[in-house]
Amino acid sequence: MSYEQFAYLYDELMKDAPYEEWVQFVKDRLVRFGIGEGPIRLLDLACGTGELSVRFAEEGYQVTGVDLSADMLAVAHTKGEKAGLKIPFFQQNMADLEGHGEFDVIGIFCDSLNYLESEEEVKNTFFNVYQHLSQTGIFIFDVHSIYKMTEVFINQTFAHSDDHVSYIWNSFPGEKPNSVEHELSFFVLDEKSGKYDRYDELHLQQTYSIQQYSNWLSDAGFDLLEISGDFENTAPKDHSERIFFAARKK
Repeated sequence: MSYEQFAYLYDELMKDAPYEEWVQFVKDRLVRFGIGEGPIRLLDLACGTGELSVRFAEEGYQVTGVDLSADMLAVAHTKGEKAGLKIPFFQQNMADLEGHGEFDVIGIFCDSLNYLESEEEVKNTFFNVYQHLSQTGIFIFDVHSIYKMTEVFINQTFAHSDDHVSYIWNSFPGEKPNSVEHELSFFVLDEKSGKYDRYDELHLQQTYSIQQYSNWLSDAGFDLLEISGDFENTAPKDHSERIFFAARKK
């Protein structure tokens, strides 16, 4: 299955994602940490098909989107145009981020950081984010917890079915600690033939401990402002599935 095909199926896979909660989470943190005067420049790293980029732009932020996949960005560009928005999108690996100026907010949402292939790429991403953040800016990201990787995903099957697109999603232990392999099979209706075409994808994710992320943020020059779990304003619990970090330059 090509990334072009998966890019157009991604929104189907993510249609129940709590995008509104991500937007509200960011808005609340900007108020809490004193960012709110003038146009707010927001960099949406690993923006995918641009769903959050468009939503942030509709809230009045000056949004720039960056993603590794040209096909994802093609979908994002189309979304922005349909919404009447002029959002610049760039193709780049967030671990190699460079040349985009400064931002008041940089976000890596939807556990996108977990797709990086090594500890070194995570550390490089934190360093590059630091270079692109204004002196008073905020870095916000979320990751899967170790609990979600090991207890919710591994050896589980998820499925969705409707008339046009169905999928089966199997998750297996990855080769690295706290990693998972997602095997995705999509069945997409070909309206001309009335038959379903099958497309297969393999996605790898890895996460790390809260302490490890905290250490890497500190090494990159950040002060950690907040760690929370599952869109709540409380510290992560043992069964929290999504961990949120907010940091600022020291």
